[in-house]
Amino acid sequence: MIARTGDERAVLEAFLDLHRGVVLKKLRGLADSEAARRLVPSDTTVAGVVKHLTMVEANWFPRLLAPRPGDEHLTSAESGRASWTIRAGDTVERLAAGYEAACARSREVAARFPLDHVVPQPQLGEVNLRWIYVHMIEETARHVGHADILRELTDGQTGAV
Repeated sequence: MIARTGDERAVLEAFLDLHRGVVLKKLRGLADSEAARRLVPSDTTVAGVVKHLTMVEANWFPRLLAPRPGDEHLTSAESGRASWTIRAGDTVERLAAGYEAACARSREVAARFPLDHVVPQPQLGEVNLRWIYVHMIEETARHVGHADILRELTDGQTGAV
């Protein structure tokens, strides 16, 4: 349920969680082969969307806000096709579990900081947690649209709810 009357943080978290849930809805119910099937000229697949968003969650929350030794924020060029490439063992079940774990870690890390908390970001200079939330809502929602089209092409299922 989207927070309609909550404070700014509650609204940001609710919108991001809504889109995270839709991503999982688009993945679940597909066979592994369906999730990995290319239906458009690019390498974009439903499984690839989830794999990419798993990397994006780790990249924007833990790696920026609470990096562990050796963690580096990846640029788009550095993450490249690897975050979209489906490999043996990338099953629907494993991809969903990995994404859920990444989202849980993101929530845990973000909860430790105020929205105004500023961190260095290699490409942009500095960003605050508020900016990260807005960016992640945009990024996740954009890829939900991709997954929605791919799911419709696979079995006709559409919609966010």
